[in-house]
Amino acid sequence: MKIVIISDLHANWDALSALPEKGDELWVLGDLVNYGPEPSEVVDYVLSNASVAVRGNHDHSVGYDTDPRCTPAYAKMAEATRRMSLRVLSPVQKRLLHDLPTSLTLEREGFHFYLCHARPTDPLYGYCPADSDEWRDELEEVKTDVLLVGHTHTPFIRNIGKQVVVNPGSLGQPKTGSPDACYAVWEDGRFELKSFPYPVEKTIVKIDQLDLHADLKEKLTKVVTTGSI
Repeated sequence: MKIVIISDLHANWDALSALPEKGDELWVLGDLVNYGPEPSEVVDYVLSNASVAVRGNHDHSVGYDTDPRCTPAYAKMAEATRRMSLRVLSPVQKRLLHDLPTSLTLEREGFHFYLCHARPTDPLYGYCPADSDEWRDELEEVKTDVLLVGHTHTPFIRNIGKQVVVNPGSLGQPKTGSPDACYAVWEDGRFELKSFPYPVEKTIVKIDQLDLHADLKEKLTKVVTTGSI
């Protein structure tokens, strides 16, 4: 069995539509919307193609019309694009975001998986970097073979005892210093982190066409190309 795992799509349809790998299932770890220029296309794709998906803080912010609680450096971009998402998404699409679960427990081929966007003890907002000792406590909380998370936009695989934490990184806004979209694959009981180039220049043109302040568009462009501002 082959599972393709993606996270933090952030309304980047150009990256999502270029995903080169197909599997038996597609798992999505949240943050379908905000920051990117095409939330509607991304939500529709996930609705039609994902086997399972969990809710991220940006999905929650649109589905529940609330603050996504971003850091100060990203807060204005997040709020501006959140308002855009609220304008362009249909009631059905907003309901999808509203109804996504914050976590899922799944079993495949004898392996038990726990899926959430951030971390089990704070599935929407909890930030935990790859090298944190706190992952031991998080794994103790879920008592599962595999913990799948996103949120940090940074891919990693970390083995702790007989358990493993995997973050596929961000498909739409990777924080790796490169615009290449990140994802993970689970096949025959093993994980592999992967990335691929996509026509990021098309995304930049679409960002420039958004009805946003020029300063925000400049920052969004820098984030999508470098992962930071």
